[in-house]
Amino acid sequence: MKKTFCIMFISVVSVLMGFAQDDRQLIREGNKLYRSGQYAQAETKYRKALEKNAGNVRASYNLGCALMKQGKTEEADKQFSLVASSSQADKEFRSKNYYNKGVMYQSKKEYEKAIDAYKNALRLNPSDEHARKNLALCKRQLQKQQQQQQQNQDQKNNQNQQDKKDKNDQQKEQQNNQNQQDKQQPEQKDEMSKENAEQLLNAAMQEEKATQQRLKKAMQQPSKRNLDKNW
Repeated sequence: MKKTFCIMFISVVSVLMGFAQDDRQLIREGNKLYRSGQYAQAETKYRKALEKNAGNVRASYNLGCALMKQGKTEEADKQFSLVASSSQADKEFRSKNYYNKGVMYQSKKEYEKAIDAYKNALRLNPSDEHARKNLALCKRQLQKQQQQQQQNQDQKNNQNQQDKKDKNDQQKEQQNNQNQQDKQQPEQKDEMSKENAEQLLNAAMQEEKATQQRLKKAMQQPSKRNLDKNW
């Protein structure tokens, strides 16, 4: 089970002593709002505390927790990273920031990032059993996620191959239909050529018959003799 170390720190040691009272009061007010579930109002208080003292790692950590509760994971991650790399925070406190980063990534199913965060938490605090359990859980979840992704990829590849096969089959069928049409086309042309030849032959025979009739008629007409005048 994931456990979040969003514990509101009341005791604040400020680098700038002049701001100590103001920081402490603002953080206390923010903690009260946080515990009542008013995370946006708590966020405002923690930001005001940081305005008083930008180096206050407790205010930054609590701000990260309030942001995380509101689903503002990117902003929360930024706050936790600041605290985790701060020289003003001890190892255990920095470990809690890495732990919270792991929780955020795990909730977003970004298991590789979560695993790295939990590992960093355990490097700083090897006795953190919650981080150890969540790390083991994330490894199993990552393996399951990768297997699912591989199955999805295999299904996609199989579908692509089937689509390609269907497309090739369709192209072959279209080509076969075209070949059939090409084979039938010359027969139609030959048939038309034969018909034309018969028409031309009939026309020639009619012309020949007409010519013979004209010659026969001309030969049957009597010839006229030209008579010379006798002078």
